[in-house]
Amino acid sequence: MPVITEIEDLKRIYKRRVPKMFYDYCESGSWTEQTFRENSSDFDQLYLRQRVAIDMTGRSTATQMIGQDVAMPVALAPVGMTGMQNADGEIKAAKAAEKFGVPYCLSTMSICSIEDVAENTSKPFWMQVYTLKDDDYMKRLFDRAKDAKCSAAVITVDLQMLGQRHKDLKNGLSAPPKLTPKSIANMATKVPWGLEMLQTKRRFFGNIVGHAKGVTDPSSLTTWTAQSFDQALDWDRIREFRKMWDGPLIIKGIIDPRDALEACNVGADAIVVSNHGGRQLDGALSSIRALAPIMDAVGDKIEVHLDSGVRSGQDVLKAVAMGAKGCWIGRAYIYGLGAMGEAGVTRALEVIHKELDVSMALCGRTDVNTVDRDILMIPKGFSGDWED
Repeated sequence: MPVITEIEDLKRIYKRRVPKMFYDYCESGSWTEQTFRENSSDFDQLYLRQRVAIDMTGRSTATQMIGQDVAMPVALAPVGMTGMQNADGEIKAAKAAEKFGVPYCLSTMSICSIEDVAENTSKPFWMQVYTLKDDDYMKRLFDRAKDAKCSAAVITVDLQMLGQRHKDLKNGLSAPPKLTPKSIANMATKVPWGLEMLQTKRRFFGNIVGHAKGVTDPSSLTTWTAQSFDQALDWDRIREFRKMWDGPLIIKGIIDPRDALEACNVGADAIVVSNHGGRQLDGALSSIRALAPIMDAVGDKIEVHLDSGVRSGQDVLKAVAMGAKGCWIGRAYIYGLGAMGEAGVTRALEVIHKELDVSMALCGRTDVNTVDRDILMIPKGFSGDWED
């Protein structure tokens, strides 16, 4: 067993183990991938202040996200097709999150269904939904989430249309994977992955196939998906979704202060500063650069989380210091899942927790709830000094 000390260690194993089609799906952004890269690299421009001769004992990373107790300010973000990275991947990730004490958010475009995850876990998880035109499907999706005792709904608002991801198009991305000479040749080198996939019945989009009208197989799913994403989405439409769900609501995909203020007005409990991991508008600001202006705009009107680019405990610490109540990780736990299944997700969480804990202590803080901008050295103009 290799020694895992950082998320990059899991990524190397993940790349060897998972078919190229699904590795590329995870490890890519849209167009030139500028935003995808800068989501991570911009964290490096924030420096930490080391303090000494301060009692570092009795540390705690425990806090709350939307009023729910968490072991550290981290949630597992919704990732489509997680069950293609590792057989029954959503179930494994949810179980690891539950045991660790952090929230798990299931994607609408998951392979395992809401019911699959609920049946295999004992604590509530969060449910992510897209802004689709199909009202009947949307209402039933929210009802299914209620029946599964989901403790929050997450509305993703930055996917009215799909940003072009070159690798996915070239690979012919699909679930289950289309069998072409190229994909077969690659999958033949991923035997452990294939053997696990053969042992599960879950290989289609479990929240859609058999639940959306007329969607009974992959071909009808493609047609339904192309027609369902709502390019006419506006804030009034989001208010309609709010009426369909009476529990805690999180709006994900905010990158501009004006949209953050709009989200405050529709009755959301939290927003997630996110550019979809650099997978939508390439050339957009990284999430960590966008965070401070959004915090300035909303103040304490709404809880603010951050997603996109988080690969370490230090990234979490820096985002919390900038004002975020918590961070969402996607790729970081997918690397672990693809590398080692449930144990890999646990290892990813352990790596992030240790780095958060140690770095927080070396900055002179023993409670994550006391972390603020004083632990950071922020370069002038970090969040932009733009011409109007």
